[in-house]
Amino acid sequence: MLGINPEKVSHIIFKARMFDAKEEMTDPDSGSDGADDGMVDVLQDSAGDATYQELVEYIRSLDEEEQVNLVALAWVGRGTYALSEWAEALEEARHAHNPRTAEYLTSLPLLGDYLDEGLAALGESSQEFASRI
Repeated sequence: MLGINPEKVSHIIFKARMFDAKEEMTDPDSGSDGADDGMVDVLQDSAGDATYQELVEYIRSLDEEEQVNLVALAWVGRGTYALSEWAEALEEARHAHNPRTAEYLTSLPLLGDYLDEGLAALGESSQEFASRI
C-alpha cells in the first residue's frame, strides 16, 4: 500500500524531529562553554545549522511517487484523511505535487509526528529503523 520504503520515512521522521526541536536564537553572543549553559545552544537554530537543508535535500532526492506518498502519509497522520481514504489522499497529493513539496512538508510544524502516526496507521513503526539512522 505504501509507495515509499518505511526506512526512508523513518529517516525523515528523525530529521524532522531534530528540526522541530530547534528554537529561535535567544543568545547569539553566547560564546561561553556549552557545559556552563546546560548545552541549550545545541537546540538554538542558527544560520549555519544544516538540519533544515539536509531534510529538504533528502525529501527532494526522493522520486515523485515517493514524495506523493510522503505527503499522503503526513495527511493521514495528522487526521486530514482516514486510512480508509488512502487512495483519495494519494490522488490529492499527486494533484498538489510541485517542485516545492519538500518546503511544504518541512513547513508542517509536527511533520515527524504526523509521519510517525501515518506509519502506525499502516501497521508500520519508525522505531524498528531507529538504530540504523
